Amino acid sequence: MVSLAPVVQAYSWGSRTALPDLCGGVSPAPHPVAEYWFGAHDSGPSRCPDGRGLNERIAADPEGELGERVLAEHGGTLPFLVKLLAAEQALSLQAHPSLDLAREGYAAEDARGVALDAHDRNYRDTNHKPEVLVALTEFHALVGFRPVDRTLALLDALDVPGLRPYRDMLAAEPDRAGIRAVFTTFVTMPHTALTAVISDLVSAAVGYLTTAGVTAPWSAVATTVVELAERYPSDPGVLAALLLNRVVLRPGEAVYLGPGHLHAYLRGVGVEVMANSDNVLRGGLTPKHVDVPELMRVLEFAPLDDPTVRPVPAEGGLPGELAYPTPAPDFALSRIELAPGAEALTYHPAGPEVLLCTAGAVRVTERGETVDHGPGTAVWVAASTPEVTLAAPDGATVFRTRVGDAAAARGR
Repeated sequence: MVSLAPVVQAYSWGSRTALPDLCGGVSPAPHPVAEYWFGAHDSGPSRCPDGRGLNERIAADPEGELGERVLAEHGGTLPFLVKLLAAEQALSLQAHPSLDLAREGYAAEDARGVALDAHDRNYRDTNHKPEVLVALTEFHALVGFRPVDRTLALLDALDVPGLRPYRDMLAAEPDRAGIRAVFTTFVTMPHTALTAVISDLVSAAVGYLTTAGVTAPWSAVATTVVELAERYPSDPGVLAALLLNRVVLRPGEAVYLGPGHLHAYLRGVGVEVMANSDNVLRGGLTPKHVDVPELMRVLEFAPLDDPTVRPVPAEGGLPGELAYPTPAPDFALSRIELAPGAEALTYHPAGPEVLLCTAGAVRVTERGETVDHGPGTAVWVAASTPEVTLAAPDGATVFRTRVGDAAAARGR
């Protein structure tokens, strides 16, 4: 059995209390804690008890750690990365590339001599980055372009004079081409004009909230643009937020983001699982590197009607196991609810897994060794592991991440 020490990422949008409170650490932390990484990405591999990074452990015995199927389909690298994420402020407006575009972008930056750790490097690896996020608390996010008819209704409700030309532009071409045209205009608008439009938008949003109230149909969007503008008063991401689905997840609900889907997490705590990549193309709402032309190259402008993923009973899974189905071949995520006093669950892993506890305490037994794991701790299960037993006398929640089925993903 291998306990994984997470890589702690202290990004400015994180929380000084959320993850320390969840994981039993010092709270408030001296700095914002944004993410715990559990995986084998070269830029931040989890540490094993013997001091090796998980990537080094896998490299020493790829077949024993990953298994024949994963080696054949993904090479000698763990294809997924598991994170605990806590956002107290909005993350950057961003999207992730497809596999082909990631390879092209990585090669192009290498050819230009952009250092791998340079601040203006977009592509840190050659992989795509589909991802699913499951809420542990109420979670707020902007996810994917909203269907045009609903965006027109929003713009009509706010009725910002400076946005009427773009409303008409979208109405004249109510499809992905219209979304692309309006978004392009927003992110390339001259600074003076952008600042003036955002100022008018904030006034209109405050007026809408005052007259319609906080329970009105577009109150959440109006509140979001006001909050974003307070922090980024002349950022095109404030206008872009008008085009995106404003999503509120309850604990246990999820969103899936395929390649090219624009998004920005706003606040909340969740478990995030993604392909093993750190490729991010940013378009705003951040002091970090923004590359609008490259973002435009990877974006998917088709409207996303419903980005949420609802858990379903895991096919062939364990009692109490709920799956979050996605088309990603890199990972398969499920949640196991272990009720207090329930019988222990024993199963035979079919490949490598990361087991992450988020509530209660789970007792993991493997090869005769037993270790108790509490919230915010994770276990690496090698493909060669013959059997795993999970027990939780007082109850626990465990997220189980495995490698997806590439053949099934191609058939979707």
